[in-house]
Amino acid sequence: MSPIGLIAGNGTFPLLVLDAARALGHHVTVVAIKEETGADLVERAATHGATLHSVSLGQLGRCIELLQQAGCTQAVMAGQVKHAKLFANITPDWTLLQVLMRLRAKSTDALISAIADVMRGKGIELLDSTAFLQPLLAREGHIAGPPPGETAHADLAFGYRMADAIAGLDIGQTIVVKDQAVVAVEAMEGTDETIRRAGRIAGQGACVIKVAKPKQDMRFDVPVVGLATIAVLQEAGIGLLSIDAGRTLVLDGHAVAEAADAARVTIVGRPLGEQVRG
Repeated sequence: MSPIGLIAGNGTFPLLVLDAARALGHHVTVVAIKEETGADLVERAATHGATLHSVSLGQLGRCIELLQQAGCTQAVMAGQVKHAKLFANITPDWTLLQVLMRLRAKSTDALISAIADVMRGKGIELLDSTAFLQPLLAREGHIAGPPPGETAHADLAFGYRMADAIAGLDIGQTIVVKDQAVVAVEAMEGTDETIRRAGRIAGQGACVIKVAKPKQDMRFDVPVVGLATIAVLQEAGIGLLSIDAGRTLVLDGHAVAEAADAARVTIVGRPLGEQVRG
């Protein structure tokens, strides 16, 4: 089985990719972004006999070199890298500096797409980040918690239009609405902070809508929810979450459904046919 590279950020996502790739018989070379990853990834790599290297966020050239030395012609990006870090506190190496100098727009999509192009030129193809995790993609319809009521359906219909527009501009993938008014919009702070802010503003009765981008590149920045998302919703007093079916990863799916049921948080999957596609 061919070796696979795993470029890892924080969270459970890279751990699951590592588990799935090893289960299929791939040797995995993990390039961990040291500003994001922790001891759990080190331990999991050791358990699986994977090779692990740690690089700083700006060391693109070193990342490529390590993957080439391992014989990897394919790699997966998995795990969060806080968006604010992509343009702050980075000391770029020469390879990344060349990418940054050519960027026409300082958006996450533009940056990572340019990085993917450089990697392809070096013989390493980025796979879809969900390539090994297809069973974890959200299903359509009611997923967990109480069924949504009529008010919720009106907010969802309104919110989808707003969320798709914001995501299409590459501003963020999450908005919060209440009574068909936009309460909060995600930017670089991330989904959890957006939910917390909305909870302070609107609280109970608000609806969180997390969407894929109309031209979502499944190689990176795929929408992800997990147990932490349910905890933040409960903290904020918000009881409805909509995610895009087929394009959102639900990490620890059974545990998420159980936590949502216990917290009376409704989760719904927007059908693929209703999603904006680029």
